[in-house]
Amino acid sequence: MSVAARLAELGIELPAVAAPVAAYVPAVTHGGLVYTSGQLPFVDGALPAVGKVGAEVSAEDAKTYARTCALNALAAAADAAGGIDRIAGVLRVGGFVASAEGFTGQPGIVNGASEVLGEIFGDAGRHARAAVGVAELPLGSPVEVEVTFLLA
Repeated sequence: MSVAARLAELGIELPAVAAPVAAYVPAVTHGGLVYTSGQLPFVDGALPAVGKVGAEVSAEDAKTYARTCALNALAAAADAAGGIDRIAGVLRVGGFVASAEGFTGQPGIVNGASEVLGEIFGDAGRHARAAVGVAELPLGSPVEVEVTFLLA
């Protein structure tokens, strides 16, 4: 099944590629891979929340935002690759969680990204990963996700 068909089956519509907030491009291709820049959970050009997970932002909401970040990364990768069906799988996910003092649930938050990629790509969505707690993220975002995709 093509990636486009799988997205349709899941009822997932990829968002428009988010505009960069600094001096970078959303994704680049090289040697059979697509590397995405860190993606924030933009929805229609705006962040759905700001703040730290474990304080202003709940873990449940942050997990949903990580999912949004992954879909934004997939949109950027598809754009850079020349179409969604040029994406064959996922190699690595890097997740960053703006964490309140004492919050240690970063892996659960980044599962929002990992799980949706697994739903879309099946076994080809299994990936290496990092889930890191940080003091601050751009624009006050609670999460940021970067993904390395494999080209077909």
